[in-house]
Amino acid sequence: MAKTSWPALLSAILLSASFCFASSRLEVRGDLHFPLYARGTNKNGSTPLYKNPTADIESRINDLLPRMTIEEKVSQLIQGDIDGWMNMSDPLDDTLVFNQTGLEQMIAQKGGAIWAGYLAPWEKIVFAIKTGQQYIMENTTLGIPAIFQTEGLHGFTDNGTIWPSPIGLAASFNTDLLQQAASTIADEAEGLGYSQAFAPVLDLSRELRWGRVEENFGEDPFLTGEMGNAYVTGLQSGRRRNASSTAVARMAATCKHFAAFGSPQGGLNIAQVSGGERELRTMFLKPFNRACVNSLSIMTAYSSYDGIPATANTHLLTDILRNEWGYQYLVTADAGSIDLLITTHGTCADRECAARTGVENYSMEMGGGTFTYLTLPDQVNAGNISVSYIDETVKSVLRTKFALGLFENPYPYDDYLSTLRTSKTRDLLHQMEQETIVLLENRNNVLPLSKDIGSIALIGPQVDRVSFGDYVFFNASLNGISPLAGFTQLLTNTSTTINYAEGCKLWSNDASEIPAAVSAAQKSDVAIVMVGTWSLDQTLLWTPGTNATTGEHVDLSDLGLVGAQLDLVKAVQATGKPTVVVLVSGKPIAEPWIQANADAVIQQFYPGELGGLALAEIIFGDVNPSGKLPVSFPRSVGTTPVFYNYIKGSRPLDPGVVHDDGTLAFGHQYVLDSPVPIWSFGHGLSYTTFNYTDLTLSKSTIGTNEDFSVTVTVHNTGKVDGSEVVQVYATDLVSSVATPNQELVGFQKVSIPAGASSSVTIPVKSEQLAVWTVKQAWTVEPGQFQIKIGTSDQSFIDTTLTVS
Repeated sequence: MAKTSWPALLSAILLSASFCFASSRLEVRGDLHFPLYARGTNKNGSTPLYKNPTADIESRINDLLPRMTIEEKVSQLIQGDIDGWMNMSDPLDDTLVFNQTGLEQMIAQKGGAIWAGYLAPWEKIVFAIKTGQQYIMENTTLGIPAIFQTEGLHGFTDNGTIWPSPIGLAASFNTDLLQQAASTIADEAEGLGYSQAFAPVLDLSRELRWGRVEENFGEDPFLTGEMGNAYVTGLQSGRRRNASSTAVARMAATCKHFAAFGSPQGGLNIAQVSGGERELRTMFLKPFNRACVNSLSIMTAYSSYDGIPATANTHLLTDILRNEWGYQYLVTADAGSIDLLITTHGTCADRECAARTGVENYSMEMGGGTFTYLTLPDQVNAGNISVSYIDETVKSVLRTKFALGLFENPYPYDDYLSTLRTSKTRDLLHQMEQETIVLLENRNNVLPLSKDIGSIALIGPQVDRVSFGDYVFFNASLNGISPLAGFTQLLTNTSTTINYAEGCKLWSNDASEIPAAVSAAQKSDVAIVMVGTWSLDQTLLWTPGTNATTGEHVDLSDLGLVGAQLDLVKAVQATGKPTVVVLVSGKPIAEPWIQANADAVIQQFYPGELGGLALAEIIFGDVNPSGKLPVSFPRSVGTTPVFYNYIKGSRPLDPGVVHDDGTLAFGHQYVLDSPVPIWSFGHGLSYTTFNYTDLTLSKSTIGTNEDFSVTVTVHNTGKVDGSEVVQVYATDLVSSVATPNQELVGFQKVSIPAGASSSVTIPVKSEQLAVWTVKQAWTVEPGQFQIKIGTSDQSFIDTTLTVS
């Protein structure tokens, strides 16, 4: 883990100037090398160091900071909004006019980062950003460019390419592909003038009732860290045009929500998260340490952990993030979360306290609240807060801006259209859509279907619908291909007939249309029933009177299908026709009846624009499924949590069951159910079969600081080409503290032709075997580790590693 002393940054020399502030008056020494009336210049006519693109970043920061007034510093710490100078109320309006007074006021008070994530014509966004940056660079004293921000969870959302939800991206287990995808997201946003995207989300899907499961990469810290690192790398790699050679990225990824946000009590959004230091370190922090030490921004969580609000958690934000990990870039509180210290957590009585708490933890303040940071100049003048906290927080913001090369070129590109919605991006999207689909059951090899099958019934409320996740813009679904459209496109020029019936609504108990669905199944050779959960775009999700079952602030007490959906599946299956159930959802659905009775089951987490076509291609065998579950599926909400990497001893098993005829068979864990998932993490079938042989370790005995590798031969023993995710799990057999029963420590996706084999070598770092001991330190303890190849609930082949 990276280690740099954050206090060392506090002592950075501010060149030859020192400032103190009284009221709004600037008092300085007389030997300044710049004039007060033109602080963006030097007295001797030389170029200020902060404007020198060849100077190193720290020298530029230290030259710029002493030139800033307290008001200018505080402005750098508050998020503004382009609606301060643009009318953004109508997403179709393309009027290119702005309010000069509003622009000047916005930059003066909230000019550090500017929210520009609106649905609007591209030309209007470009105009707004160019106008803002041009005013800053040409009409303010110091010319400190702003960071312009947008969402990035599903891609660039203002009519950019929409990718699958992160939970789906994780199902691909393909980090190379995700890195390429993230690069296209940066391509689309960068040209328009954006320099920060709010993604990736690295919360863990361990509390499935929580509404935002779809935003995560799953339940496992290693997979989440690897996918998160791929996203951050893809988004940031490269450099803006004409930027300084010292710039290290072209777009700032924003890792969120730091930390432990995804496991709230009761699954309720922003509720407390309970846990101690060991769980924090062992589970919640690992993905951030892997993916975010080199990210240019981090966003804090709304919730409290062990009673301390994330925005006020000095141990988390300073001791660990800044001091232990050496993180130097900007940290921002989530929208309105500084105010929650007053209104929700009750740890501050007033805005002044909230502002001090935030800045003393070196965080920016996002909008959505009362802008408590506006109190900071008066608090400095009154001696209520040391200006050093403000200075160091400003430095982190400036460091991100210099790292992005914004001082050299903060403007949109004239040819921005050339990188938007390209054919190359669409090809990558098509591959990702295919790789995110998981085949869960396939009894009697009912799948894939033949294109000359005769007729298929497409049934269910997800058939003629484009189901995206949350954090997409209004009407984004208009760019998507529904399953009905996808099947129709794929079966063009074939003799296969599609019989479509909706059967029921997602959100209704009305069963009146089920007979029509049964009729469609009866006259077809195979029935494909598509049911699931649903989310809404960022307009409708927050509109009173609308409905959804997943998304931010949409939490569940039941993980089963809503309304008449299960009745629809049962009625279609009762026809005796081969029945394929497709679960289109943002989280696991707890319906064991479907697992036990459907002929085949497919999981499609909320897809991107080509999801409907990819689903048809999987079902008809144009593509061999290769997705694996990034999250386990419980039998009921009462059997959660159900994540695979539970601490040893946490899942005793003596299950009971309620049989289909109503007979009760009593057990103990649980009395009438089982804690074993329906489908576990890592599960996913193929249309071919794979066999593993020749498992070897690079060394069977290693020292406590030695890395090692796992090599295994994978054979495609079936008749079609396929891709397999080779998964490596480790179990610490005897340890000083209770450890997980198993942990994913490596994976690799490989494509193998039918009848062929491939030798796969997967590296494992020694630190992945470490435990957080009772002495509060990471330690790799001598002993034996079981190393297995398989899934979380299957072992195909295993061996023993000795650490001495």
